[in-house]
Amino acid sequence: MVTVNLGMLHYVLDHIYGAFMHRTKMSTPFFSRGWGGTKLEMLEKMINQLFPEVAGQNWPPKLIEPVWRTVWETKNASLREGVFRTPCEEQLLGALPPESHTARVAFLMPKSVSPNRMACVVHLAGTGDHTFERRLRLGGPLMKENIATMVLESPFYGQRRPVLQRGAKLLCVSDLLLLGRATIEEARSLLHWLDYEKGFGKMGICGLSMGGVHAAMVGSLHPTPVATLPFLSPHSAVVAFCEGILKHGTAWEALREDLAAQKVAMTLEDVRERMRNVLSLTDVTRFPVPKSPSAVIFVAATDDGYIPKHSVLELQKAWPGSEVRWVTGGHVSSFILHNDEFRRAIKDGLDRLPWKESQL
Repeated sequence: MVTVNLGMLHYVLDHIYGAFMHRTKMSTPFFSRGWGGTKLEMLEKMINQLFPEVAGQNWPPKLIEPVWRTVWETKNASLREGVFRTPCEEQLLGALPPESHTARVAFLMPKSVSPNRMACVVHLAGTGDHTFERRLRLGGPLMKENIATMVLESPFYGQRRPVLQRGAKLLCVSDLLLLGRATIEEARSLLHWLDYEKGFGKMGICGLSMGGVHAAMVGSLHPTPVATLPFLSPHSAVVAFCEGILKHGTAWEALREDLAAQKVAMTLEDVRERMRNVLSLTDVTRFPVPKSPSAVIFVAATDDGYIPKHSVLELQKAWPGSEVRWVTGGHVSSFILHNDEFRRAIKDGLDRLPWKESQL
């Protein structure tokens, strides 16, 4: 009888998928146009401004005014799509590609009760998630629990993708930081809109992979308790691009040549170290502990080829009171097979929050 180590099988599946996506001639690598020059320097300064000593100065965020169209409506629920100008400040707006200046959202909402007796969760995009569909499928079954779903299309993705970018392969390292900073600003404004304009009784923020990193940052910076639900997510982009499978899909030689053109001679190992330093800006353990750590639930995979276990545990250690749940599988298989576990975490995280005071 042949016994199969399922964990190893999931891990190998991640590597096969990664090889196909990131190592073949068919695919452009990440950061094929280098670091991003002065944009990168500007972003390094701006991201440091997000941190605790100035976090209070960044609230409330800019109010957004989405313009809606109804996709479908029944007696029980509706799906609307909305657009709004990204609330990013002018300096950030100037660095974003024009295609990313208009944000797009899908809003799936049950009609069973009024918003003040309902929760809403903002779903952020993982790497390569260019459409609303997967996240709407994740959120759809939660309507029976009176949980609405707001899906944000990321800058640089979907209809917001720059014309020269192929798929999810960002052209410059600065684009990754831009995508993150703009997503954080937009998600914070959406949470404020859901609270201030719509009056939802509870709110949450979730995301898979890269979206989970951004969700953790948004949840950390929110001034009131929100359910914070990072799924299959590292504590930092350093892990994804310098340790996990994505390191094989990164244009290290182009990054070295970009530095050489600036008269900076570096070995490839030096280039990787510079990448670590730049991406350390995305380290969520530097962010404040969320207001309700018990409503933070990480869902991680036992055999993830993209995200090592130590990365998940670092974030749990930095946020005492948070919970880690493990699903059996790799990054790719868990993405496909464990939606029920993600939904359970969303419901449980929201259940750990009190209703807004107007409900009492």
